Amino acid sequence: MSGWMAGTKRAVAGRVSSIFDPMMRPQQEHRRSQFAALGAEPGRIVFLGDSISEGGLWEEWFPTVEVLNRGIGGETSAQVLDRLDTAINEPRAVFLLIGTNDLTRGLTIDVIERNVRSILQCIRQRSPECTVFVQSVMPRTAARKEELQELNQRLLELCRAATPSTRFIDLWPVLATSEGTLNPHFSEDNLHLNGDGYRAWVDLIRPLVLEPSNQPSAGFTH
Repeated sequence: MSGWMAGTKRAVAGRVSSIFDPMMRPQQEHRRSQFAALGAEPGRIVFLGDSISEGGLWEEWFPTVEVLNRGIGGETSAQVLDRLDTAINEPRAVFLLIGTNDLTRGLTIDVIERNVRSILQCIRQRSPECTVFVQSVMPRTAARKEELQELNQRLLELCRAATPSTRFIDLWPVLATSEGTLNPHFSEDNLHLNGDGYRAWVDLIRPLVLEPSNQPSAGFTH
């Protein structure tokens, strides 16, 4: 990407942030304050990320599993990193999905990769035995295709270099069209998922969520 294009992209991202961030902030703070008040119940499978994780009705998609929704709409990777204390507490597993808002705000892939690496390190320090599933950032429009693919390649390489209990999940085979855009049957805005979109996602990760090591009989204590 040329310097001019990169500069234009950052300028547009800055304008988007200046408009939407003040609108999102009260809702985000309300949710963060609840997490702080409640803490994180140990022994749960945690869905961690932004609005796409927040929007999942995980307890209903996985009624036989103890899950915890720790998604907050509009958040970036740095914001998730800052609130790990209220997001995880000896979880059985963590399903992480983050990065799309970083790109919208004009943050570089290097920054996102560094933040995700820090998230993984912090989770490992707090809960060395849990499995962390790093999910690929979901497809969006054709204009976002190349940077999303580059980011996901970085995340894949990050997982390969991490511990064996850090695993990468590629969501694109079930969510993307052949052109590399989000399947229009799965979204009303080319970003967030509708019921069919969540079903496709859930069907992909269900075997991982239901792995024996993630179940209460696996030796975890509450």
